[in-house]
Amino acid sequence: MTSVLVYGAYGHTGRFVVAELRDRGFDPILSGRDAAKLPGGRPASVDDPASLDRALAGVAAVVNCAGPFAATAVPLAEAAVRAGVPYVDVAAEIEANLDTFARFADADIAVVPAMAFFGGLGDLLATTAMGDWTAADEVHVAYGLSSWRPTPGTVAAGRVSRERRDGRRVRYAGGRLEHRDDALPELEWTFPGPLGARPVLGEFSMADVVTIPRHLAVPAVTTYMTADAAKDLSAGGERDAAETFVVDVVVRAGGEERRIAAHGRDIYAVSAPLAVEAVERILTGRAKKKGVASAGEMFDAPGFLRALAPHITVELS
Repeated sequence: MTSVLVYGAYGHTGRFVVAELRDRGFDPILSGRDAAKLPGGRPASVDDPASLDRALAGVAAVVNCAGPFAATAVPLAEAAVRAGVPYVDVAAEIEANLDTFARFADADIAVVPAMAFFGGLGDLLATTAMGDWTAADEVHVAYGLSSWRPTPGTVAAGRVSRERRDGRRVRYAGGRLEHRDDALPELEWTFPGPLGARPVLGEFSMADVVTIPRHLAVPAVTTYMTADAAKDLSAGGERDAAETFVVDVVVRAGGEERRIAAHGRDIYAVSAPLAVEAVERILTGRAKKKGVASAGEMFDAPGFLRALAPHITVELS
């Protein structure tokens, strides 16, 4: 049985990843910083490279589910490079994603950051929508969430990300990332039915502004979040129910438009099949390259999306 290390295995997303690995016939090896939460597992600290090396001994791949990823992504990916095993994480932190892309371009293993609902899914959708286009003028990624009660890990990761950019928001325009301190644009987005027209916040800082332009020739990537979900996020409170979602992606080029949407439930649970499908494709020789790459660059995007059924329903128009 193939062993896969899950770092942060006792966290909310980590537990979903462990279950998904078991369902697919893998042997998940539980790891993380808190030994008390890992009976029979392999505790390791990102401040102790030797402990990470011991944790990765004999495994085929590692999935990092432990945020804030500003602290865990680079040390764990470096340990994966030393062990010669693929690295996948579920980081939605823009700055942590940038760190990973900057550090592992020449790695002799596959390194895939943001392989989750935020970052990975939008990239797969945009890549699929591009199809035979070699370039586009703009990509829009709109998130229609019924609510958004974040986990404590999401709250902590978001806090670190905001601190690293001094509270400014991030957008991708004119072929580069920009940090801005003005208010988010408020507008309306018409999602596919039954959601329909909803108020959204435009230029909402999301990992898609990093993952998509990494490999798609597009000078502008704009992300949106339904206003109600953004209010839920800022209000905080315990996560008491799984949200439903629509991720609606529009790609425009030369007056033409292509659109694709993904429907599903529970943004944290959905991150598990995204991450585990990535691991399975890498281990079975279906990754396109070594080194660091986002989901749409590393994998056959349409095929990957088809493999996510029944977790996600995709509609291409």
